[in-house]
Amino acid sequence: MIVKEEFLNNLRRFFGLNLYEVRVWTALLSRGVSTAGELSDIGNVPRSRAYDVLESLEKKGFIVMKLGKPIKYIAVEPKEVVERVKKLLHQDAKEKIKTLDELKSTDVMKELDLLHKQGIEHVEPSDLSGVIRGRPNLYQHLESMIKNAKSNVTIMTTNKGVLRKLEALGPELERLSKKGVNVKIVAPIDKEAVGVVKALPKSIEVRKTDKISARFCIVDNKELMFMVMHDDEVHPTYDMGIWINTPYFASALNGLFETTWGTLQKA
Repeated sequence: MIVKEEFLNNLRRFFGLNLYEVRVWTALLSRGVSTAGELSDIGNVPRSRAYDVLESLEKKGFIVMKLGKPIKYIAVEPKEVVERVKKLLHQDAKEKIKTLDELKSTDVMKELDLLHKQGIEHVEPSDLSGVIRGRPNLYQHLESMIKNAKSNVTIMTTNKGVLRKLEALGPELERLSKKGVNVKIVAPIDKEAVGVVKALPKSIEVRKTDKISARFCIVDNKELMFMVMHDDEVHPTYDMGIWINTPYFASALNGLFETTWGTLQKA
């Protein structure tokens, strides 16, 4: 059996298997039913490892051991394997989330917080800055910024960006607005975004502009993140933002935003 390495690598990535597991699994798929020795030869896997690999695949739901002797194995239908893997991933994610939630109330978290506070005391304000690369990382950092907002969140973005931000940050922005945090968003609102904007709580103010093109977020007049490129001109993987904790500049920029805010129409 000849299987391209690229195909095997894709299987490893999609299903979370190691090289021996994908070799044995594809060998069994090509045969339907087979013994460990046969699969070892076909998949070019050492015989000393074949039984361990088959046991691992059996536990993961990829194969079934056939009754009788000699011991043979049957391949599970790939579509069913996908569903089983999805189920295992959901279970694993739930367990990890539960563990992390429980961690919040432990002494481990208290020690981590203490270490962070002690470290921050020695950091100059100008050092609290960084480059965030990749759009998923940008949105994760934006969420971290806004969830601790106490007074205001100011966002200026593009017509595509407003949809992405409301999808990713909408629930958090709604939570903040209910707590009395002043949330303001400015963007070129096109037909696609109108419905989404109208569904927002009235406490989240959105105004439209076609003259200004910028991508930034200011939190509490002290934290600022601005993106260095237009989202139409960069692939999400290469999108980049600059984050900085700078009350002086963030407050000044927010003042300019407020001056412009009064000249804009409601979305």
